Amino acid sequence: MSRRDALLLGGLGTAGIVAGGAGLWWTVSSRFSPVAGAEFTEPEALRSSSGRLQVRLEASPGSVRLGGQQASALGYNGGVPGPTLRLRGGDVLAVELVNSMAVPTNLHVHGLHVSPQGNGDNVFVVVQPGHSFSYEYRLPADHPPGVYWYHPHHHGMVADQIFAGLFGAIIVEDPDPVATSRERVMVISDITLDGSGTVADASPMDRMTGREGDLVLVNGQSNPKLSARPGERERWLIVNTCVARYLRLRLDGQQMQLRGMDSGRYPAPGTVDELLLAPGNRADVLVTAAAGDATLRAAYYNRGGMAGMMGPAGPAPNGGQGTADIVLATLSVSGAPAPAPPAVPTQPAPADLRNAVVAAHRQLTFAAGGMGMGMGMMSFTINGREFNASRTDTTAAAQTVEEWTLINPSPMDHPFHLHVWPMQIIEARGTTPDAPLWRDVVNVPANGQVKVRINFKDFAGRSVYHCHILDHEDQGMMGVIEVR
Repeated sequence: MSRRDALLLGGLGTAGIVAGGAGLWWTVSSRFSPVAGAEFTEPEALRSSSGRLQVRLEASPGSVRLGGQQASALGYNGGVPGPTLRLRGGDVLAVELVNSMAVPTNLHVHGLHVSPQGNGDNVFVVVQPGHSFSYEYRLPADHPPGVYWYHPHHHGMVADQIFAGLFGAIIVEDPDPVATSRERVMVISDITLDGSGTVADASPMDRMTGREGDLVLVNGQSNPKLSARPGERERWLIVNTCVARYLRLRLDGQQMQLRGMDSGRYPAPGTVDELLLAPGNRADVLVTAAAGDATLRAAYYNRGGMAGMMGPAGPAPNGGQGTADIVLATLSVSGAPAPAPPAVPTQPAPADLRNAVVAAHRQLTFAAGGMGMGMGMMSFTINGREFNASRTDTTAAAQTVEEWTLINPSPMDHPFHLHVWPMQIIEARGTTPDAPLWRDVVNVPANGQVKVRINFKDFAGRSVYHCHILDHEDQGMMGVIEVR
């Protein structure tokens, strides 16, 4: 175990170190063996009441259950994922974050449209070991419903802390919910554990390409089993919390209808055969069950690689499957057919900035190469500069619309995330979407570009934008924006 991991996990696993050289070598070099096939479970749900949700989140190392076995990892309130926070538009979310780790941390509410100032979604806050911080997020009354998530955002340690287990879902409830038989929250993560169940350190190559774990889990489970009756309609709220892994999701033999991604919602759900979630993306999906067994799986997605050094980025998933599909969960549908569900209510048309007055045009170029000043041996930059918290890279006027061209001349994809303010995709892969598409993570393909428009409404203050390959963010591919 590296000194970095020993600090991160607060000394977990040190009992194995004194067991002797031969035993230690076997432990750390052998592979963790998950137990698959348990019944699908979800994290504890904490719900707002009378317009407020007050929670205590303790980030700590501990023994947690991952893949059906005990592992030494990080968790919020002792679990991976942390509790699911359920809110409504107009609510106040108050979080006391307690840091029981040996390294600094903080908290980011990914995708929520809330203030970045003070004790809001302020990624410049640092919560030192043994200390706590009280956050308060006030959601606008018209906040878009859907699935969001929370995770640490202390620069330089984001990938390590999320990879080790610090993440959880946030649900903003629908004021006019769809009639379903059940709703399932699916938090997808990946991790690499050695034979002792301790989180493996990332190699320099992992940090350059973006690490992908050997074990891909749903709510901390390996291939959990779900059951339904024919004709039942379920709502699946899916979060990709992986540090670098893209999830190209398929559910063959079942009908999947996409209601929206991130904070974006379509007026009516559309049938999809597959769904691509970049790291940080979320999806709101309706599944109408048909008799038989089906697997939710992640098909191979080539996100590129560092030119000339390797093939597809990242190690082979699930212990050497390479480009093989990864089975995430199994759905078994049997029994008496359920009554046909009612029609899905039509949603209001999303806002559209295509005809808006544009106050400024900007270009952001993502680059990887050369020797950096940060943790890694390679420089990761936006517009030629590595992240510096004391420098403001972009200044925007409040209540204006800007158009940003995101340029990626590198040989691998970079998913771009802007905090606080969602983005409307104006052009991608040389085409213009037929309808407004809203995202807070936009994938910028290798050797490609994407144009987005942003309405800097409701809030002012300093925040950030960055690549959501979190190893790249930690090594400098992030900038500071101030709206005033």
